[in-house]
Amino acid sequence: MKKLYFLITLCLLTALQACVEPEVSSKWVEDKHYKVISDTATESPVVTEFFSFWCPHCYSYEPIVAKVKQQLDKDVAFNKVHVNFMRFAGPDVQEDATRAMLVARSLGREEELNQAIFSYIHEQRLPITGINQLKGIFLARGIELAEFDKIVSSFKVKTMLDKNRKAIETYREHLSGVPNFIVNGKYQMTVTSDMTVDDIIELIVWLSTQS
Repeated sequence: MKKLYFLITLCLLTALQACVEPEVSSKWVEDKHYKVISDTATESPVVTEFFSFWCPHCYSYEPIVAKVKQQLDKDVAFNKVHVNFMRFAGPDVQEDATRAMLVARSLGREEELNQAIFSYIHEQRLPITGINQLKGIFLARGIELAEFDKIVSSFKVKTMLDKNRKAIETYREHLSGVPNFIVNGKYQMTVTSDMTVDDIIELIVWLSTQS
């Protein structure tokens, strides 16, 4: 009798699990909420955001990115890649902005100084025509020009710049616009019109757990 009761209970639990699991796994649907762009994932989990300082949509995504970083597991890296193919500015100026971002990263002040560059363009509505305006933004936040020049010409920044360019080259065919999120080198997020901010955050975090 006990054995029969155990089997009945097991069947009920299995049936209940079968009802629940599809609902959870089908919330995010391939080719609707994300695309698989590679057969293999990166060895370590990483969320890569491709963005441009000149992109107003990228600027509006900054609070979302901050929340994503808070919710990612500690072993998941987050990498911002500044693109150089936007039409708002020439490629050389965009490369200067990338260098400035990498200087900020080297100083451990990336979020603060990225926000300052975004604000300069979108809030103050001032033009950036070269490295001098970027130096001015940094100088206004206490970074001496000599320090900026030393870091921007360093081997460390040159290496990071090469990696930034390599990331663009690797995924260029998938980058029709920005912001664009590629997760674990395999999944590209797709935002649908019915998604909320919380949905976007949840999707990115969920993709970071997929191999």
